Amino acid sequence: MFYDYPIFFEKNRVFRVYKGGKLFADFFSDDSQDGNYPEEWVVSSVHALNDGSTDEYEGISKIKDSDLYLSDAMKEYKKEMLGDNEDIGVLTKILDSAIRLPVQAHPDKPFSRKYFNSSYGKEESWVILATRPGGKVFYGFKDGVTLEQFEKAIEESETSKTAMEDLLESFEVKPGDVIYIPAKMVHAIGAGCLLLEVQEPSDFTVQPERWCGDYKLSDHEMYLGLDKKTALECFDVNKKFPAPLTPNVIEEKDGVKYESLIDERMTKTFNVRRVTLDGGEFKMNGGVKIYVVTDGNGKITGDGYEKEITKGDYFFISESAKDKFALSGNMTLIECYR
Repeated sequence: MFYDYPIFFEKNRVFRVYKGGKLFADFFSDDSQDGNYPEEWVVSSVHALNDGSTDEYEGISKIKDSDLYLSDAMKEYKKEMLGDNEDIGVLTKILDSAIRLPVQAHPDKPFSRKYFNSSYGKEESWVILATRPGGKVFYGFKDGVTLEQFEKAIEESETSKTAMEDLLESFEVKPGDVIYIPAKMVHAIGAGCLLLEVQEPSDFTVQPERWCGDYKLSDHEMYLGLDKKTALECFDVNKKFPAPLTPNVIEEKDGVKYESLIDERMTKTFNVRRVTLDGGEFKMNGGVKIYVVTDGNGKITGDGYEKEITKGDYFFISESAKDKFALSGNMTLIECYR
């Protein structure tokens, strides 16, 4: 069955109100240009929360060469695909921002349970893949910023497109940088960042800034249907975290470098690791894992199976496919799992 082997997916571009996507052209080797489909949702069973959308599968990945969506496949073949897990436990995205995204924060688990009937908040992490000139991120409030100042800037954002970003720290990023964003920490991806985002599997974003470029956000898009006071509980003005982070080398030998980027040092919610192959072979141990090829090319082999892979490819190793396959070649992959 399909779940006994690495599972590949159709491209899964998701509509967003911000513009971007041009850097996909190099990463995915296609003809992408900037527009309103700046996100590729990777191995996704999460429904995208786009205001007014009626597409029940928006944001959900479709298994390649089949009519089966991932969410349906996991229900029909739950044990084979997930083992004892209820779901994959992470959502992975590749996104490219041509403009600064709205200043935002995400709920933690208790908030999501209370207001969204969800066991997931939205902790997230970024691995920078490429940048346009001046690519930067906004990350945490400047020292001394108060909730009252933030609320004043929210009102000023009706007419000012910089009132809120003026309250945030920012720094330029480069390929390879790793950043962790805890729930309730203010942040915004700046213009010019192609990044891999690994997060809890939800689409909960509170973004109390009225404008996203030239697009005017509705109150629902800003506050997710909550009243403003409740929604702003998702912001902790004192929340800080160091960035960028230093990877932890797990093993390096025989042409394989295996590093931990996000782990229990930051969160118990998900793990992000990097596999760098320089002619070596890496055994993919364990199942319910997502792999994204971020550079180079190589192949997957095992159990009578062989497939060439290259930059921009991504796939899922189910519970039934665990411990059967290896990677080889000259390439870099990101491994994502609960």
